[in-house]
Amino acid sequence: MAKARLKEQKIIRDWCKGCGICIAFCPKKVLELDAEDKAVTVRPEDCICCRLCELRCPDLAIEVFKQEEE
Repeated sequence: MAKARLKEQKIIRDWCKGCGICIAFCPKKVLELDAEDKAVTVRPEDCICCRLCELRCPDLAIEVFKQEEE
C-alpha cells in the first residue's frame, strides 16, 4: 500500500486563532505558528495525511487534501 501524499493543506488564516492544537497533535511536526500566531505548513513533504490537525482544530480552519493514488 502506497504512502498517502499531501496535495494541499488549506489553512483559513482568518479563522485560525493560533491556539496550537494542530501543532501539538501533528505527529510529523509539519505545522508551526508564524509571526502573526497563525498556523502555517512548514514541512509539507513530511505530512502523512493523518488529518489530526483537521480533526482537532476547534475553529475548523484546516483542511487536508491528499493526492489521488495511482
